[in-house]
Amino acid sequence: MNSNEVRRQWAERTGAYSPEYYAYYGPDKRSEAVRSRLERFVDRDAAVLELGCSSGRHLAHLHDNGFENLHGIDVNDDAFDVMDETYPDLAADGTFYHDTIEAVVGDFEDGQFDVVYSVETLQHIHPDAEWVLEELTRITDDLLVTVENEGESGQSESAEPDVSYVNDDFPLYHRDWNRVFTELGLHEVDAESGKRDTVRAFRTSQE
Repeated sequence: MNSNEVRRQWAERTGAYSPEYYAYYGPDKRSEAVRSRLERFVDRDAAVLELGCSSGRHLAHLHDNGFENLHGIDVNDDAFDVMDETYPDLAADGTFYHDTIEAVVGDFEDGQFDVVYSVETLQHIHPDAEWVLEELTRITDDLLVTVENEGESGQSESAEPDVSYVNDDFPLYHRDWNRVFTELGLHEVDAESGKRDTVRAFRTSQE
């Protein structure tokens, strides 16, 4: 499966793991994990970008807790219609981009966002599009947070990440995000492993 096919699957996804699916379940422990890291490291006026925001459940949790300068990217055709219905205050107050991460990220200025974060999104970045990871470090001014499935042992020693499939359907690319982002110049300041995901926080400086 190439990177175009991966993006097409997410753009057209309905049912499980669709915007409607995530809106139904609402904010969860991953939302709380993101909020707690932001409250620890940045002020509530920080400019925040979520990668793969879907219908906005994690951003809505931040919005409910006083963060107002919120931005999101999502490729799914239904994401922002569902957001309008489910989280109308977020939809009205936030800034959103209906496109792929790869198509949008290059248009942002260096350090445009105080915070960039992803929840089970970067694990879907195809190896053909790994250049986008360096772009993320470029646009992040302070804090990068990842909540991702790293597999049993994270990325293997080979050049390619390990891959598994959810329900024999879409691929998960398991990477060691500590290694990825420290090699790109960030400094890990927090890490917590859960049953499915590992939460990591990186800063652009050691101060």
